[in-house]
Amino acid sequence: MAFLEAHDLHVTYRPRKAPVVRALDGLDLAVPSGTVLGLLGPNGAGKTTAVKVLTTLIRPESGTATIDGVDVVREPDRIRRMIGVSGQYAAVDENLTAIENLDMVGRLYHLAARDSRRRATDLVDLFDLTEAGNRPVKGFSGGMRRRIDLACALVVDPPVLFLDEPTTGLDPRSRLGLWDVIAHLVQGGTTVLLTTQYLEEADRLADYIAVIDHGRVIARGTSDELKSQIGGQRVHLTLVAPAGADRVRPALERVGAGPVQVSPDGRTLGVTVADGASALEEMLAEVRAAGVALHDIGMERPTLDDVFLGLTGHASAPDEESVLQPSGKGHR
Repeated sequence: MAFLEAHDLHVTYRPRKAPVVRALDGLDLAVPSGTVLGLLGPNGAGKTTAVKVLTTLIRPESGTATIDGVDVVREPDRIRRMIGVSGQYAAVDENLTAIENLDMVGRLYHLAARDSRRRATDLVDLFDLTEAGNRPVKGFSGGMRRRIDLACALVVDPPVLFLDEPTTGLDPRSRLGLWDVIAHLVQGGTTVLLTTQYLEEADRLADYIAVIDHGRVIARGTSDELKSQIGGQRVHLTLVAPAGADRVRPALERVGAGPVQVSPDGRTLGVTVADGASALEEMLAEVRAAGVALHDIGMERPTLDDVFLGLTGHASAPDEESVLQPSGKGHR
């Protein structure tokens, strides 16, 4: 039995003046103890709704979910003592210091004053916030706020941690620092369910990945297993100037086994191919014939982006589920 399990979860949203949305439509999940499950899906796929159900914020209309054998719906108070949650936005009091925020959370969990203060100090050290521990949070950078928010989720040392897009909006350095902290927690035995819009984040942190769309799992496995479903390799080229993209894109479409992906600046184009070596040769010939100047060209294994696009037909994007309200039957 997995440490965290969900079977056939259903949740329906009924927003005003909008069609009914089946946010979860038979969702099944299983997370072994001491591992990270990366939950991926396009905008509105059901990721945030799944987290809300598993953290007792809303009730499913049907289905079951358990953590270490404890039923999420039947025993929500026990579940809340077992979990830590860090949402998409840092939920901290800006007028309090880092130590005071952590101490407040500890007291809300009914820790003794001495134990709460000691735990706050330990977490400030763990998250490399020692020098800022006695400064008001309103002076913290975005990365520091995310770290203190994650620290608040760990005050009672929960066996399960839910991270809903924990690094959204962070700069690359802050994101890497938070990844290191999460990896350290998992090494210590924490079980993590991670939703993310950054596919490289899932590639780096997740032991297993579940791709969901329209409220149900459409693929699951390790990162390598999912990439093997796409097959072949990926050919990409970067142009000196984006003006030549229209002249080389038809060639990528001819050799590709999937849709052509173009970077925001229009200079880099890539496509998954069945035979990387021959596709690369053909592409070089096409580029020379078109007279387009190349900055770089190469071949690699498919990425999680390729898997994501191939499975869902969508590019990855943040969820908007938080703007919806569940139907009365499912709302706690």
